[in-house]
Amino acid sequence: MEQSKRTFGVWLMEGWMHLHGMLPLGYHRWWGRVLGKALYGVFHYRTDVTMTNLARSFPEKKYEELKDISKRFYIHMATLYTTLIWFGNCKGDKGRKRLRESRLLEITNPEEVARLLSTRNQLMVLNAHTGNWEALASVAVFCPEEKIGFNSAQGGVTYMALSSKFWDRIIEDLRLAPIIDVAGREGYIESRKVLRTALSNRDRRYVYCFITDQYPYGNASTIPITFMHQPTVTMKGGAQLARKLDMNVAYLRFRCREDGGYSLTFIPLAEPASASTPEEMMQKYYELLEEDLREQPWNYLWTHKRWK
Repeated sequence: MEQSKRTFGVWLMEGWMHLHGMLPLGYHRWWGRVLGKALYGVFHYRTDVTMTNLARSFPEKKYEELKDISKRFYIHMATLYTTLIWFGNCKGDKGRKRLRESRLLEITNPEEVARLLSTRNQLMVLNAHTGNWEALASVAVFCPEEKIGFNSAQGGVTYMALSSKFWDRIIEDLRLAPIIDVAGREGYIESRKVLRTALSNRDRRYVYCFITDQYPYGNASTIPITFMHQPTVTMKGGAQLARKLDMNVAYLRFRCREDGGYSLTFIPLAEPASASTPEEMMQKYYELLEEDLREQPWNYLWTHKRWK
């Protein structure tokens, strides 16, 4: 993946984040709690969108309960991004060691990923805006290759480029920091280049992470489903690509832990994708996501205008 050139503004911002990122992880979690409370109670950042989404998704819950979920969501979201500054300072061997010792991410069933990769060279992982989705490009750092079945040069997260080139470069550098020096890595695949990348990788082991709960954009092919009591239109590009190249497909359960970290569990959706239709895979995906949101209702990007 070819990165855009750094402007002076990017250098300046990254210098500040480097200094800030040297502070302990506990500090960033504390700052996230402060920022989250301010976003909710002082700035009211998209609180109308959040409360509308929550009320429609959980019609059985009372107003006070929805407010409590909303408050916790803002702390969760803010902490994710303050932690990302710390994450972006975890470069090289020392940085990867720092990450592993932090237990920021913990894969509960790496043997299942290895099993899925043992029967098909490529694995399509469908996930949502839950847990710490910003850290997914470096997930292999947290588990030995012999356990999980792939390494940091054999995986990539799809993304849609931000309209601001400044923030697009900043976020990219933060997300890829732990694997920036890994030879042969891609890590980050722009959505318009996914098919080309998948075709070039079809003969080698590779894991794709598709964040697939966004509102459909552009000319994306879609499927109508029901999600959280609401008629929902969802993209099916990841499922279609997996079926086209006959990959195995898994859902990523991304839970928040009480200690501030996150646990990842991979749940098979189709083995292989050709055994299911995209509609069947996406229906099962949303059933699992809905199950997760009922367990941890704050653990989702509720500011996102998922239903329009």
